[in-house]
Amino acid sequence: MNGSLSLLLGCALILVSGCATLQPPEPLPQVDYSTLEQRTPPQEPGSIYRAGHSLPLFEDLRARRVGDVLTVILTEETRASKSATTTIAKENTTDIDNPTLFGLPVTLERATKGKLGSLEQNIAASREFSGSGKSDQSNRLDGSIQVVVVEELPNRYLRIAGEKVLSINQGDERVRITGIVRPEDIRVDNTVLSTRVANARITYRGTGVLADSNDMGWLGKLFNSKWFPF
Repeated sequence: MNGSLSLLLGCALILVSGCATLQPPEPLPQVDYSTLEQRTPPQEPGSIYRAGHSLPLFEDLRARRVGDVLTVILTEETRASKSATTTIAKENTTDIDNPTLFGLPVTLERATKGKLGSLEQNIAASREFSGSGKSDQSNRLDGSIQVVVVEELPNRYLRIAGEKVLSINQGDERVRITGIVRPEDIRVDNTVLSTRVANARITYRGTGVLADSNDMGWLGKLFNSKWFPF
């Protein structure tokens, strides 16, 4: 019974560790264009001037309304380094002299038939632990992605969301970004740096044969997970 239970628990851990990386990405917020205000009124016969129709002469093409398209320039670069070293040592020594009674040593030689002649004891214990770890990580992401303004906040800030999927040979490359942009950070050419996006969440993933070849197998992930007791 215990063997069957251990086998079931092991299989459950393997399935959990194998499926942890198969979670689908969260859906991006979408814009319902049918609810947006119609900006170009229907044409009506009349003179050159048409009521309700205007052509701004001093307005640029920067995104400012829900549904507008904005280009985000990806200029992300991170670098992190961490190291730790721990050394612990402890030694204990205890000596117990043979007791005496009326000036004579107490022995159990007769009771033990010579096997235990003295009650003198010596106890020594030693423990030692040494551990070290080091981690270096660097990431860089360059490129651009077009996003859509999905919400205009009360303070005029713009909530953006966008995704780009590239199918190359035997795999797909997926880039997606969400965040909040200040209108003042949008440049004249309708672009904004990713370093200017607040609460930015940038995801870059690859799928296909090439991505699978660089991924550790599910059994290897189990042996390297925190659930493995050894």
